[in-house]
Amino acid sequence: MDLSEMNHLAQSLRGELRFNEPMARHVTWRAGGAAARAYVPADLDDLAAFLRATRLDEPLLFVGLGSNLLVRDGGFDGTVVFLHAVLGRLTFADGLIYAEAGVASPKVARFAANHALAGAEFLAGIPGTVGGALAMNAGCYGGETWAIVERVLMLDRRGNLQERRAEDFGIGYRHVGLREASDELFAAAWFRLPPGDGVAARTRIRELLEKRIASQPLQLPNAGSVFRNPPDEHAARLIESAGLKGLRLGGAQVSEKHANFIVNPDRRATAADIEALIERVQATVRERFGIELVREVRIVGERP
Repeated sequence: MDLSEMNHLAQSLRGELRFNEPMARHVTWRAGGAAARAYVPADLDDLAAFLRATRLDEPLLFVGLGSNLLVRDGGFDGTVVFLHAVLGRLTFADGLIYAEAGVASPKVARFAANHALAGAEFLAGIPGTVGGALAMNAGCYGGETWAIVERVLMLDRRGNLQERRAEDFGIGYRHVGLREASDELFAAAWFRLPPGDGVAARTRIRELLEKRIASQPLQLPNAGSVFRNPPDEHAARLIESAGLKGLRLGGAQVSEKHANFIVNPDRRATAADIEALIERVQATVRERFGIELVREVRIVGERP
């Protein structure tokens, strides 16, 4: 999409259009290149209008908190759409919590506890938004997102909204996909949770957060767990057993606190440093144990 097309598009919408947007500001690794264009929709209706008005061949990247994303140093030659806080509606009615894709997962956990609902406490440990949690069936501390989903609201590339249920998807460990090929994205979800003890739920949330703070390098730029756990194994144990804890490449480092985290301790790491360290970890674990570590983090964009 050229500049004149984007300017014309911006005039017809209510959101904010930006150019050459530094993505290091928007990903939790605090590294990487710029997006050619970025759009901040005013709300869900404006996002649908944006999609209807955008050419179908325009590369789009939807970003929440940026906690599971690396944009290569050469940047992303397309349009990034920011969803965090923009799609921020969070309500409780008819026994269901409704949360739009831009709501932070920990906020849903606290909201559920404040409404004396049980079973969403694990969401407090997920450093991302509802949209990201739905897309990868995010989970921790024994809970998974899709175990509490009643139904979801989907938005397709042409700006059409429709509701879907779990049976429309193939759902697995850190993976969710429509059974039929589709260009739809998650716009919102309805969560069904049983009545519970709100005080106990808030206590459990505090315990999980304390455990997370104690075991993860949250004070340093990171993207959460880098690799999925292999069947009957833990990625962190394999990485540590391979002698990689603390390994540095450029400004990127395998965390000394939790081996399944890569950190940017001095904020000097490039996206290339981080990607090279990911590949080094994968190659070493493959050579030592014959196990292929699969990335949880998404890498997009061009190399310089």
